[in-house]
Amino acid sequence: ACFGSNLDLMSDVPAVNQEHRVAPEAGTRLDRALADILTDLSRSRIKNLILNGLVSTAGVTITDPSYTVKPSEVFDIKIPQLAASKLTAEKIPLRIIFEDTSLLVIDKQAGLTVHPGAGQPSGTLVNALIAHCGESLSGIGGVKRPGIVHRLDKNTTGLIVVAKTDQAHVSLSAQFEARTVERAYLAFVWGVPTPRLGVIEGNIGRSRRNRTKMAVVPEGRGKRALTRYRTLALLSNVVSLVECRLGTGRTHQIRVHMTHIGHPLVGDTDYARKTPLQRASHSVDTSEAIKNLGRQALHAAELGFEHPESGERMHFTIPLPADMKLLE
Repeated sequence: ACFGSNLDLMSDVPAVNQEHRVAPEAGTRLDRALADILTDLSRSRIKNLILNGLVSTAGVTITDPSYTVKPSEVFDIKIPQLAASKLTAEKIPLRIIFEDTSLLVIDKQAGLTVHPGAGQPSGTLVNALIAHCGESLSGIGGVKRPGIVHRLDKNTTGLIVVAKTDQAHVSLSAQFEARTVERAYLAFVWGVPTPRLGVIEGNIGRSRRNRTKMAVVPEGRGKRALTRYRTLALLSNVVSLVECRLGTGRTHQIRVHMTHIGHPLVGDTDYARKTPLQRASHSVDTSEAIKNLGRQALHAAELGFEHPESGERMHFTIPLPADMKLLE
């Protein structure tokens, strides 16, 4: 590839100009050929550049990503400067377990929402990451922002991985889609699951009784969901510590599936069927711990994935947070 800066730029669109000589084997798609050269950009980002008329050859703009590249063709690519995120940077304390130029792994605290939304436009993990990462964010889809590839509920603690680059975002998203990411959660549930080791399968979709909640729905509705669980410890016959491993990643999956088999999570006011303090009345100590917990007893304890750049298999574990330890 050859690089130059002699392109005629649009005056109102600041850009970094690169001229690339692409000479792959005849028949190669344009988006794939450019992705082999511009390794710091994802193929989806390159596809968008093509669709937006920022790629040309011999003065002719190419807008078809599947355009067949001819040997020794020269393509001019205009790459606009990264747009600043419209979200506000906020200095919120983060527990960073691992960080490099591609990604971060964070132990998320309870009460922290992952992404801004209509109900919470600020004070989120994304706002905190924009402040923490600063110029180290190389852009997701052309915008300086962290790439969220999976989420944890606001009051669920534990491990979450976030992309810092476009390439990392695409790679991690693909791994989640292919279900090659290893995820294990620890939860305290009411009762003793029978059997103590099992698989829960049941489509998850919006509850018809309450559209703000999810539920196991009949075949043909919702999305397929699979949770593998095993009971790790019994706290009398009232509460059990279970490990749940996700075969799929649906909204509120563990909370919905454990409720479905009759063992809702301790502290889960959305899905638990009875008042937690009534069910814990056998033990004053346990009752106080549950009362002080103030959230569902769910913790993302294990996370494993392939590093987007090196290909190295990465694996992280994190112990229970202090409020859940009081339930042991």
